[in-house]
Amino acid sequence: MTAAIGLKRLAIAVAAIVAAAFVTLVALSFLIPAAAVRDAVKAEIHAVTGLDPLLGDDISLSLFPSGSVRFRNVLLGDDRTGEPAVAADELTARLRYFPLLAGRVEIADVTLVHPTITVTFATTGQSNWSDLIASLAQALQPVPHRTASFSEIGIQDGTVVVHDAGKGVTERLEHVDFQVAWPSISRSFGANGRFVWHDEPVEASLTLSDFLAALTGERTGVKVRLSGAPLQIAFDGAASDRPTLKIQGTLDAESPSLRDAMRWTGGSKPPLGGFGHFSLRAQSDIGGGAMSLSNVNVELDGNSAEGALTLSSDGHRLVQGTLAAEALDLTPYISGIRLMAKNERNWDRLPLGVDGFGDMNLDLRLSAASIKISNAQVGRTAVAATMHDGKLDLTVGEAQAFGGIAKGTFGLANIGSGVAVSSHMQFLDVDLENCLGQLFGLHRIEGHGNLVVAVDGAGSSVLALTHTLNGTATLNAQSGALTGINVEQLLRRLERRPLSGNGDFRSGRTQFDQLVVNLKVDHGVVSVDDMHIDGPAVRLEVAGHASVPARDLDLKGVATLVSTATADEFDLPFVVQGPWDDPIMLPDPQSLIRRSGAAAPLLDAAKTRNAGDAVRAVIDQLLASPAGPPAAAPTLSPAAAPAAPKASQ
Repeated sequence: MTAAIGLKRLAIAVAAIVAAAFVTLVALSFLIPAAAVRDAVKAEIHAVTGLDPLLGDDISLSLFPSGSVRFRNVLLGDDRTGEPAVAADELTARLRYFPLLAGRVEIADVTLVHPTITVTFATTGQSNWSDLIASLAQALQPVPHRTASFSEIGIQDGTVVVHDAGKGVTERLEHVDFQVAWPSISRSFGANGRFVWHDEPVEASLTLSDFLAALTGERTGVKVRLSGAPLQIAFDGAASDRPTLKIQGTLDAESPSLRDAMRWTGGSKPPLGGFGHFSLRAQSDIGGGAMSLSNVNVELDGNSAEGALTLSSDGHRLVQGTLAAEALDLTPYISGIRLMAKNERNWDRLPLGVDGFGDMNLDLRLSAASIKISNAQVGRTAVAATMHDGKLDLTVGEAQAFGGIAKGTFGLANIGSGVAVSSHMQFLDVDLENCLGQLFGLHRIEGHGNLVVAVDGAGSSVLALTHTLNGTATLNAQSGALTGINVEQLLRRLERRPLSGNGDFRSGRTQFDQLVVNLKVDHGVVSVDDMHIDGPAVRLEVAGHASVPARDLDLKGVATLVSTATADEFDLPFVVQGPWDDPIMLPDPQSLIRRSGAAAPLLDAAKTRNAGDAVRAVIDQLLASPAGPPAAAPTLSPAAAPAAPKASQ
């Protein structure tokens, strides 16, 4: 009974206290003048931030269940142009409860609702925040006996607008939600939250070890984290602004697709293919509008390299540096180049373009122990890549390629209506079967030799480009062979039996001591200025034309059997016609007929009006057995000739 009475009295006491507190809060909401609250909040914000907020008379004061005061249409830091640095739909200040009971207005935290934060940089480099930062730095100076006030500022669904008048660039961060840990007690500053940039949400955090030092330009520790779907960036280092801005530290960046990340950050997508997974770690030094990266470890599309880079954003973006790699696979970057149409017989007609070349300048030195390009494998290589005014130039200093040395230049430029291509390459003492096979798909020449190609052209498609090709090409080879044909065997057989067309000679090899080819290209038409092959058994000389757009050959030549049983050499004119990948080689029929003792009268008989007897005599000899007399074959005399039609009836 006594315990129950005690609990009842305790409950009544608690209820009385709660009721008294409620009555007190309600009474205070009527007794505290709105103007006094406004002035107190304004004074405390100024004491903490150094800013003078413009608070209107539209005030809502709520003391239950917690004390808070809300101001609408708030301005902070109005500059000379009348454009406020911060304009918020609402400013809500949460009040401390016990000081309020004592009649004092103290802020626990401040929240800006739907604020628009404007940062404008003039052409001189000054911003509309310069005076505000100076006021903020003054407010953060240590003051003896000053009581710590609120330490948190919140931003709900805000917008940040950054405008650079000098560069004519404006960026917007939307849906900004941040919590800022204000350095009212410690010297550090922290901000965590998220925003949307270019339609992508980004999680972000910023930590300054000494906020006052950062505001006054002194050196302070800096940590930045940005994490979005296209790109993640982390920086850990230090920054100072005396005498100029300088940031040093470790930079980490990673992206599942560098192509998507570049497009997201405002740059156009890179041309051609590749630019997938990307990661970078380096020691960075930022200052003077440039970023210097040392101890670089970069990975792109599975290729890893080390070295140093410099990135500049003055005018056109510029990338300079030197990188070294153990092995590089450049196949992804040429995967966007499609030379042949789907039928794989004709050149591709789809439009060509290298958009993105004009957005960046490049000066890069790259070396690798081995480089793979599609099916081609190249040994130790040093390449210099430069890009300026939309033109990419690659200079190969000296590469171990195809068992020899490759060097030269390759150029690719955007000309608006298409692309312009130029190539000046030398392949010295290379394995020709490997080199010509991997470069041009030609697998008919064995041996070592030198190949020099100098061509250029321009067009809106690969087919259009082939019509404009101009240049020269030379090939010199020694101690090799033509594969897929045995010219010596063919000539020996035709020497014995000129009209023997049986047999397939698309096999075997034709040995040569020297092969010389000199070509000239004029608007896609290849002229064979000089082409001869000298071998131990045969000699070939070829002339004619080839069409690059049509991919066909129209050549004439003479094959000579130099080691014959007779004193006379056997010469055989021939033609080569048809598509590149499957041409037809045909001997000259008149030469074979003249050389044939049986068929030679045909040519003379064709000149007379009555050639019947000669033709029948030739037919008799052709039908005769080559090993014996033609006794078994029927012979036709002039007297019996008229009877032949009646017998056939």
